[in-house]
Amino acid sequence: MSGSEPSQHGELAEAKAPSLDDFAALGHAALASLPEAFRTLVGTVEIRVDDFPTREVLDDLGIESEFDLLGLFHGVGLAHAEAIAGTGALPNRVWLYRRPILDYWAEHDETLGAIVTHVLVHEIGHHFGLSDDDMEAIEEAAD
Repeated sequence: MSGSEPSQHGELAEAKAPSLDDFAALGHAALASLPEAFRTLVGTVEIRVDDFPTREVLDDLGIESEFDLLGLFHGVGLAHAEAIAGTGALPNRVWLYRRPILDYWAEHDETLGAIVTHVLVHEIGHHFGLSDDDMEAIEEAAD
């Protein structure tokens, strides 16, 4: 290969993997694009990003490979929020795991934004007992 790359590939040659901050921005944009009723379901939610889940999380879930978990919801539903109000409980959080999501993205024909939205909806949705059909409708209704 010569010292210069073809101009049509210039952008790819300069591209870098999205950072943790980039992923946080994708997560916030995905959340903002979801129907208001869904956002209300979870209330205030923090989006956290890390490269991988901790070994403790993987062990608790019985998952061997750190690449097998794309995200995780941690918190309580609105129905239970009053019972713990004032107890110092942490806010609802969704963890997005950057490296497993990037690995998934590399193997599938979906945009990174669509994958992040999917992970976000499914982590929140499973926690609140929504069906896969409900979650699919929410994803389709995203802006």
